[in-house]
Parts: sequence; structure tokens; C-alpha cells
Amino acid sequence: MFRIRTANKISPIGLDLFPRDRYEVASDLPNPDAILVRSADLHQVEIPETVKAIARAGAGVNNIPIELCSERGIVVFNTPGGNANAVKELAIAALLLSSRKIVDGITWAKTLIDKKDEVPELVEKGKSQFEGPELKGKTLGVIGLGAIGVMVANDATVLGMHVIGYDPYISVDAAWSLSRAVQKADTLESLLRQADYITIHVPLTEDTKGLINAERIKIMKKGARIINLARGGLVHEADVLKALTESRLSCYVTDFPNAELLSNEKVICIPHLGASTPEAEDNCAVMAVQQLMDYLESGNIKNSVNFPHCRLEQRSPYRLLVSNRNVPNMVGQITSILAGANINITDLINHHKDKYAYNIIDTEQEISEDILDRIRKVDGIIRVRAIKK
Repeated sequence: MFRIRTANKISPIGLDLFPRDRYEVASDLPNPDAILVRSADLHQVEIPETVKAIARAGAGVNNIPIELCSERGIVVFNTPGGNANAVKELAIAALLLSSRKIVDGITWAKTLIDKKDEVPELVEKGKSQFEGPELKGKTLGVIGLGAIGVMVANDATVLGMHVIGYDPYISVDAAWSLSRAVQKADTLESLLRQADYITIHVPLTEDTKGLINAERIKIMKKGARIINLARGGLVHEADVLKALTESRLSCYVTDFPNAELLSNEKVICIPHLGASTPEAEDNCAVMAVQQLMDYLESGNIKNSVNFPHCRLEQRSPYRLLVSNRNVPNMVGQITSILAGANINITDLINHHKDKYAYNIIDTEQEISEDILDRIRKVDGIIRVRAIKK
């Protein structure tokens, strides 16, 4: 029986996928095998020694202590693409909000509530102050061509925009999905020079923190508009606010409000609604649950942020799962121990990601606890687990 602790309210459409004869699911379970989380901050809680995996029903994993998990062999999953359509739709809305002064116009119209019969005339007289350019024919720069970026780029071409995309790490799947109408930028600076609108769809890392800053704003067209629905830290806010004051930028739309941003009339603050649709919550929950089940039952890894993608069809009754530091001769030491115990390997796969590696080893014979302990004692081994089909 696997024990799953939920750290947030998770969509029942996802939770219902857990077979109740094999899984126990609750928010207060002691000694869980895995944790399902949305926004709860796991930096502030003690993660039990029994935890083998954490699945985030969403894309960002800033609320999970990734390095700690990696050192303990805890596989951390996220659900890229599960909320992609929801964020894409909000990005298209943000383009329109940044351009047409819709928010300002609605706010102003509400001030006319006491004018009664004069409202239609006042609207006609006052509407010119909210004039804004159309999107058609303008240039959109999309930074990051993952699941969301590709969808935004494709839909923007349908709106008649000229779209430029930049992503030096674009995946094969994303490239296949990208419209042929989207132009590839060789450098970020090239994109920034050409774009009337810029939308950001990259993860927040040490390399991308403050991606949009004063130096890069100087490259942009005067009056450019920036959309950031990815992560607040991708933008150096002080530099953006200064550029707005100097009219170098026309508008900044963000899904990550704070007091300073809220006080600036050229900033449109959305209250973190990117993935706030029932469909996105359901999709992310389903993906998270399926990935957890596949890992717990079969050892397969898909969409992990700290361990490599690793999948092997199980044809033998016994399976050994080993996570280790990515150093030489680890596979050799593991297989030597198995060979010394007369355990025949029928299939094996080894993949690595940055500092860590993961092995799936199928065998004809069951591996005893004594052999598992010998493997655990090998220098560089992080976690060892055996499962039976």
C-alpha cells in the first residue's frame, strides 16, 4: 500500500486515479511515500525520510527544496504543459490589455455611475483618452518556446502579428509544434530590437533572474510593452519602473503584483491568475498523479526537474532502482555486486542529469536485502529501491 500525502487541495479528477486498494491518500498521513503539492511551501516543513517523490501539480517548483530532495534521492516532478492553454489565453488577453487601455477605460466608466442619462454622451466625449494600437501587423517577441511559448506564438500569428521567437534550448517536440510563420531569433538582443510587444515564458533560474533589465531595455523599441506571466524575478522591477516613468516602455503586465507595482498606473497587475482555470487544475492533477504512480510502481521517471527522464518497459519480474551521483564507474560497481551474487541482468538503462544519475535494472532473480545494503554502501549511491512486478 502506497501512502500519498496531499499538501494542498488537489483536483478530485486527479486523486480519483489512485486505486484505493493500492493507495492511501490524505492530507495528514504520517510516513508518506510521496507528496502531492500545488502552492504549499515545502521549504518550511520537514520532509519525512520515507518520501520517495514529490509531484507539483503545476510548472514552477520554487516552493520545493530541490537541492535537498536531490541529495536524498527524492524525485521531484512537475507538470509542464498541464496549464499551458490557461496561461496562453491569459497572455493573449494581456497583449490586448497592454495595448488598448481597456482596464483604464473600464475604471473610468465606473466613475460615471451617478451621471445617469448623461452617461452615453460622456462616454463618447471621453473615449478618445483610451485609444490604443491594434495588435495586427505589430511584432511580438516570444522569449521561451516551451509548451506555453509555442501556443502564444502560434495564436499570435493567427491574430495577424509578426512573431519572433527565441529559445536556444527548444525541444524537438516544441519545434514540431511551432508555426512555420514564427521567425527564429538568433540572439535575445535581436528579438528585443525588433519587438513591439515582448512576452516571457522561461523558468526562473540563476541564469534567467533579472533577464529583463536596464541594459536590455535600452535595446528595445521606444514604447515597447512587456508581458510577464512566468515568474516575477525574471524582470528587474526597478529598471522596468524607471523605463515606464521615462516613457521608454509603454506598459508592463505582470501576474505577480506587489505594492510598488500596484502604485504605478502604467503597470497592469493580474493577481496570479495564469493557471486559475478548472481545466488547468484538473490537467495538472492528472499529470502529477500519473507520474507519481508510474514512478512508485515501475520506477519510471518523466517530467522530473532534478533527475533524468528514464523509462524502461519491464519484461522481468524484478527491478532494481538506483539513484547516484553522476561520477564514473557507478554502473560497473552496481553490476559487479549483482554478478557476484549470481543475479542475471535482463535489461538496464542509465541516464544522468547534471550532478545526478538514475538506473533501472531488471533482473531474473529477486535481490535480497543483503545485496541492496551492499549497493547502498557504495560511495556515491544516494537511494536504492527494489520492486517486484
